[in-house]
Amino acid sequence: VQLQASGGGLVQAGDSLRLSCAASGRTFSSYALGWFRQAPGKEREGVSCITSNYTTYYKDPVKGRFTISRDKDKNALYLQMNGLKPEDTATYYCTAGPSCRGYEFWGQGTLVTVSS
Repeated sequence: VQLQASGGGLVQAGDSLRLSCAASGRTFSSYALGWFRQAPGKEREGVSCITSNYTTYYKDPVKGRFTISRDKDKNALYLQMNGLKPEDTATYYCTAGPSCRGYEFWGQGTLVTVSS
């Protein structure tokens, strides 16, 4: 089972990025999928989650700016990030689990750097 995040990069404040997460090894259509991030020197924090029936959740710092989505046919997860801020700088990880309260699978992260 593998989750691989991609799409990170160096952008300026106000720019947009779209992260993708490709899942392989099993089908995650019945799983909740989520995004976490970890900034340098800080603890990992949840960003957003989407359930198997497409209900979405967002942490306050990203509400209104980030949009999570999934494509069950492609076994993929996405995070559209608009209005990026320097404080969004972090390594972003995708996850999968039975619900948005618990995750079983973690992927390698992708680094997002937002310059001011």
